[in-house]
Formats: sequence, structure tokens, C-alpha cells
Amino acid sequence: MDLDKLNEYLLVAQEKVVFFLPKIILAGLIFWIGFKVVKKLVEWIGVVLEKAGFSATLRPFLSSTVSVLLKGAVLFTIASVIGADLTGLVAILAAAGFAVGMALQGSLGNFASGILILTLKPYKIGDWIQLDDKFGRVEEIGIFSTDVLTPGNKILIIPNSKVTDNVVTNYSEKGMIRLEVTVTMPYAESFPKVQDIIEKALLTVPKVLKEPKPEIGISNFDSHNIELLVRPYVVPDDYWEVTFNTNKAIKKAFSTHGINVAYSEGIEIGAIGE
Repeated sequence: MDLDKLNEYLLVAQEKVVFFLPKIILAGLIFWIGFKVVKKLVEWIGVVLEKAGFSATLRPFLSSTVSVLLKGAVLFTIASVIGADLTGLVAILAAAGFAVGMALQGSLGNFASGILILTLKPYKIGDWIQLDDKFGRVEEIGIFSTDVLTPGNKILIIPNSKVTDNVVTNYSEKGMIRLEVTVTMPYAESFPKVQDIIEKALLTVPKVLKEPKPEIGISNFDSHNIELLVRPYVVPDDYWEVTFNTNKAIKKAFSTHGINVAYSEGIEIGAIGE
């Protein structure tokens, strides 16, 4: 390699260094300062979200999302300063975003619903809720789904879009829930007598609330029995315990007072055992 050629290469290299060195230094400063500013902004946003009452589940997610978006903006700024052509990259990202959005359409719906649930708080962890025929206690509220523990100790993973698209009953909102226990009595029996027996039986059941007063009434007349509805009030966490104890106490009271029941087969009046 002759000296002229070497000098030419050195001159080109010098021009490139002179051209790119300020940009590289500026990009380094933007990276260093930008990421520090992003960190402070994310911390400040976290404090603002906490003061605004956002849930502990939603705050880290929103902070992380903002952090990723701001850091992406810093990196795009650095690429622009260096002189990179971002037109093709932006087009690729847009196409990829559209494809991912179409593929995850259902998941994005659950995600949007999760944001609404965590923001509006129709229920919280520990609440007893009912969605359609699903009943249980909320164990976890996630971005995409809500975990509900049923009285049978099963975990139901309910997509959040199902929650926002349906009527949700929150039994814990008022701090109490009304049981509905069905009891039958034969037509020959006196309703006031049976009502009094049930009222006294409920007084023996632990955890039945004294106020509001339990409701006892005739709900239906079928071919063999009169159907009664017994409605005591309980704390939601005691729902099943009180349900079982109420049935047990009423059966025992009927046995003690000799209340007969009608059997559909043969329609005979028979005694009820203890």
C-alpha cells in the first residue's frame, strides 16, 4: 500500500471521527441523562398513583408501562441524533404491532377490562361476589383475569372481560348477605305456628345476625307442600357455615315439635326424624 493511499484512508477516518464523535458524545449524554430523568419520572408517577388511590396491583404495571415507553422514546432520540434512518424501523414496528394486536384481540379486551376493574374497584380482594352462577371470594385481581375461590375450595379463573360485560353481585359491599333456605310444610299445618318454630330455631344458630331481622314467608304452593323461604342475614365469610347450621336447626325443631312433611310418592303424611 503506497503512502498516498494510506493518507487518503487516514483523512477519511479523521473526517468520520470529526463527524460522528460529537454525535456519539451527545448520544451518550442523552442516554445517561435521559434514563436518570425517566427513573425519577417513574418514581414520581408511582407516588401520584398511590395518592390517587390506584390499587397496589395496578401501580407497578402502569409504572412499568410508562418506564418502557419513556425509555423507548430516549432510544429513538439517540438513534435520530446519530443519524440512523428510522423510517423502515417505524414501519416494521407498526406492522408488528397491528399483527400482534389482531392475534391478541381477546387478551387486549381482558387487559382493558382489568384496567377498569383495578381503577373503578367494583370489588376488592376478600369480597364475596357472584357472576352468573359463579359464586366465591375474590383471591386475586390481575390484569387479565380475576381468581375466585368457591365454597368448594376451587379456584375459578374468570377473564376480566366477562366481569365488565356482565352483572356482578358484590355481597361484601354492605357487609352482610341474605341466605335463602327453602323449607316445606304440609297444607294441614298452621303457618304462624311453623313460622314461630323457625324463628326460635334461628335464635339457636350461631352467627345469624339479629339485625336485619330474618324473613320467613310463603313462596309457593305446589301439589304436595307449601314452600317457605327462610332468609336470615349473615356476614359473607359465614355463608356456608350458617346455611348448613340453619338447615340442621330447622330440621331438629320440626322433629321436636312434630311437624309433618308430605312425601310425593303416595302423598302420605309422615313424621320427620331428628
